[in-house]
Amino acid sequence: MKLNIAVLPGDGIGPEIIAQALDVTKAICAKFNHELAYKEALVGAIAIDKTGNPYPQETHELCMNSDAVLFGAIGDPKYDNNPSAKVRPEQGLLKMRKDLGLYANLRPINTFPSLLHKSPLRPDLVEGADFMCVRELTGGLYFGRPQGRSEDGNTAYDTCVYTREEIERIVRLAYKLAGQRNKKLTIVDKANVLCSSRLWRQVSQEIEKEFPDIETEYMFVDNAAMQIIQWPKRFDVLVTENLFGDILTDEASVITGSLGMLPSASIGIHTSVFEPIHGSYPQAAGKNIANPLATILSAALMFEYAFDLKKEGALIRKAVDASMEQKIVTEDIAFEGKAYSTTEVGKWIVNYIQNS
Repeated sequence: MKLNIAVLPGDGIGPEIIAQALDVTKAICAKFNHELAYKEALVGAIAIDKTGNPYPQETHELCMNSDAVLFGAIGDPKYDNNPSAKVRPEQGLLKMRKDLGLYANLRPINTFPSLLHKSPLRPDLVEGADFMCVRELTGGLYFGRPQGRSEDGNTAYDTCVYTREEIERIVRLAYKLAGQRNKKLTIVDKANVLCSSRLWRQVSQEIEKEFPDIETEYMFVDNAAMQIIQWPKRFDVLVTENLFGDILTDEASVITGSLGMLPSASIGIHTSVFEPIHGSYPQAAGKNIANPLATILSAALMFEYAFDLKKEGALIRKAVDASMEQKIVTEDIAFEGKAYSTTEVGKWIVNYIQNS
C-alpha cells in the first residue's frame, strides 16, 4: 500500500517528537512493504513567524492532498502570554479542524502497568481502565457566532451552536466504535440546563433505537466528571460536545499517569489528523528530553484509522509496551532508573520493530 502523509511538526517539542514517530512509521513501512511518501509543512507559531498565518494555505493544500496528517503540537509563550495578540497559534488549529472537517476527536484512555504509581488515583481504581472518549470537534462554543466583547470591553459573549447533522454524525460514529468494543455508550450533556444539550439528547435518543445491541446511558457532564475519577473502569465509549469533551479528556488523561503517553485521532471529512494530546511543552524544546511515546502511539492510530492496517498499529503498541517494560523511557516516567533521551527511546523502538 502507498501511504501519502502530511507531516506538521509545529512548535516547541513538536519537531523532536514527530521525528521519532516518523522514524517508527518508516520502520513499519519497510517491514510490511508499504510505500511511504511524506512532505512537511508549517503550522502554529512557527508559521506565524515565517508567513504571518498560523495555518498557511500551502499547509492546507498539502493536508487536503494527503491520506493522513501526522501532527506535533502548537503553542509558544510569546503568544500564550500576550492576551492582546491578534494572531495566535491556536487560531491555526481551529482553522485546520474546520477546513479539514475534523469533526471527531478520539482519545483512548488506558493504563500501563509500569505507570500505575504515577496516577493520582489509587492503583485499584485505575488498573485495567480502558475507554474511548469521542469529542465533537467543529461545533459548540469554540465556533459559534456571534462571539466577542462589548464596545466598553466590560461584557463578553460566546454562542454555543449545534445542528442535528453535526450531532447525528458524531453520535453514529460513537455507536460504531462502541460496537467494536464492549457495546456500551455513555452520552454526556447538560440537558437539564442547556438548549443545545437538549437537542443532543433528543437526537441521540432517536439514534439509540438503531443500535439495540448497544447499552446506552445518558449522563450530565458534572456527574461524568465525578465518575471518571471515582470509577473510571465503568466507561467503554463516551461521547460529548466540544467544550465538555475538551475538559473531560484532559481530566481523564491523568488517569494514565502521564500526559506524555496519550495519543489522539481527529477523524475528518477530507482527511484525518493524528497527534499527541500534551501540547508543545516549550520549556523542554531542544533539550532532547520530551517523551515521544504519545506521538509514536498516534502513528499507530494513523495506521489503524487512516489506512485500516491493524497489524502495523499493533506492532507499534507492542514495541511501546516493550520499551516501558525494559524501562527505556524519558525522564517524565522514569522510576528508580536511568532516564533516556527522546532520540534514544525512538531508536530503541525502531530497533525493536526491525527485529520483531
